[in-house]
Amino acid sequence: MPVNMLNLPSYIVKLLKEAEHDYQIETETKDHPNKCPHCKSANLVGFGHRRQMIKDLPMHGKHVGINVDTKRFQCKSCNKTFYESLPDVDVKRLMTNRLVSWIGKQAVRRTFASISEDVGINEATVRLVFRDYVNELERTVRFETPKWLGIDEIHLIKPRSVISNIKSNTIVELLPNRDKDAVINYLSQLDDHEHILYVAMDMWAPLKDAIEVALPQAKIIIDRHHVVKMVNEALDRFRKIFRLSLTPKQRRGLMHDRVVLLKRESDLNDKEALTLSGWLNKYPELGSAYRLKEEFFKIYDATSKEAALAKYTSWEKSIAPEVIDSFSDLISAWHNWQPYILNYFDRDNGKDTELAEENCSLTSGYTESLNNLNGIINRLGRGYSFEALRAKVLFAEGALKKQIIKSLAEGKETVVHYGVDISTLIEMIESGHI
Repeated sequence: MPVNMLNLPSYIVKLLKEAEHDYQIETETKDHPNKCPHCKSANLVGFGHRRQMIKDLPMHGKHVGINVDTKRFQCKSCNKTFYESLPDVDVKRLMTNRLVSWIGKQAVRRTFASISEDVGINEATVRLVFRDYVNELERTVRFETPKWLGIDEIHLIKPRSVISNIKSNTIVELLPNRDKDAVINYLSQLDDHEHILYVAMDMWAPLKDAIEVALPQAKIIIDRHHVVKMVNEALDRFRKIFRLSLTPKQRRGLMHDRVVLLKRESDLNDKEALTLSGWLNKYPELGSAYRLKEEFFKIYDATSKEAALAKYTSWEKSIAPEVIDSFSDLISAWHNWQPYILNYFDRDNGKDTELAEENCSLTSGYTESLNNLNGIINRLGRGYSFEALRAKVLFAEGALKKQIIKSLAEGKETVVHYGVDISTLIEMIESGHI
């Protein structure tokens, strides 16, 4: 067998046995020890041997086992015995270093079961190798603490907290739950957490309390998406109640009403616009609810807190009694969270210099990407523990966003890691690469 087929220079290949599903490669080490590891004496004699099977990278679609005739020695100076060490073999398990590295990288994007089948080891071993791989990544790869932090909910088996770098559109951490203590613990231990100036979040009181404890310097901003989502929910709530008062024939006349009503008026095609016009003329109450939805969106055209508050106040006063119950949750949320909702409008009016300088839209690419990810992430989660899913998301090879900064003065390069790019991660999941 050619030596380069194994490509491990420290071993001498003596024999290759090929079976239907595997290769068995008989080898011995090229260089033997010349000193005792205990007393450093060179007075060594052979003292037997043992046969060890080392798992290696699969080859030609077959499992590979390297059978090593491992020599045992005795030191005549201290009388202690020892086996020779095996080069290129992992210190924790009978696998080559290259196989351990390969399993770790493969396990980020593949199932443990498929790797187990390819290599010829059990899934538990794959899981342990992957855990060590992730631990090493976490030790060496530190994500930059962002000035703009996003904390949102994502579903991985159950609701979790996803921590994002909004400006970079990346994910920097997944927390196992959304409780206050877990968020406080994470935020307070972040490197440079005092540099976080803005936190975008949804309307979740324990999360707000956690941010105020751990990041007292940060301005809390309720992301636009979470507010306007409630007006769509209010309209849909009214739509369902309204349909109950109609005859079967009338309900058939409102075919696909949910799709049309929840669209922005500016996004309707000609057919949808004509259909909607007919519905709203025929059913004034439905028209009132739809107009409330459209007018609420216009609040976000405001360029200052004062203008936004004035638009909201006018909007609330315009609500007709017959539809107000359906919009009550939104009204309560606005009043309960008003200061944090209005913080959004500091971005463009120059009152908050940092916000204006960043020119970072909380409602464009970041929110859209995160919503898309939330919609497909459960597909990734089948059959995995949260710990495995977290690692697959945070260390997806090819999705990590980083920048190399060169220092001419010091003559060295620094790698800054920003987290895993959300859009790239979505593409990888949808294409089956994770």
